[in-house]
Amino acid sequence: MRIGIGYDVHRLVKERKLILGGVEIPFEKGLEGHSDADVLIHAVMDALLGAAGLGDIGKLFPDSDPAYKGISSMVLLENTEKLIRERGYEVNNIDVTVVAQKPKISPYTRQMINNISRVLGIKEERINIKGTTTEGLGFTGREEGIAAFAVCTIKEITNC
Repeated sequence: MRIGIGYDVHRLVKERKLILGGVEIPFEKGLEGHSDADVLIHAVMDALLGAAGLGDIGKLFPDSDPAYKGISSMVLLENTEKLIRERGYEVNNIDVTVVAQKPKISPYTRQMINNISRVLGIKEERINIKGTTTEGLGFTGREEGIAAFAVCTIKEITNC
């Protein structure tokens, strides 16, 4: 069993869609970034890559590469899953905390979990997503950005 930790943050800006966990959330701002800026999925990807010893998303999917301009992070997550599978591992468990003053994510977590489950090919009960605020403190409290933390475990694929 191997453990990985991921973290990502993106600035909230006008005239962008807010995508979290592959779900478009109605909100007056979205996250700035080269891809769709799905901070939740980016944190999950970094956790998975770290657990497998494959570096990070900046190394594998650089924002300097035009191929990733506007790309869905769900596509990048699918590519990440293939990379860790090629390394001989499969995803065991994922736990994510999204830090945002607004919007509340609880109405969308079931759909986010379903999206991740489908892409990674794991049962929904192996994925947990929760939201929290910083009680108005810091950049997330001032609604300048959204952050996400992810922890995952991966295990060696056995052919039993």
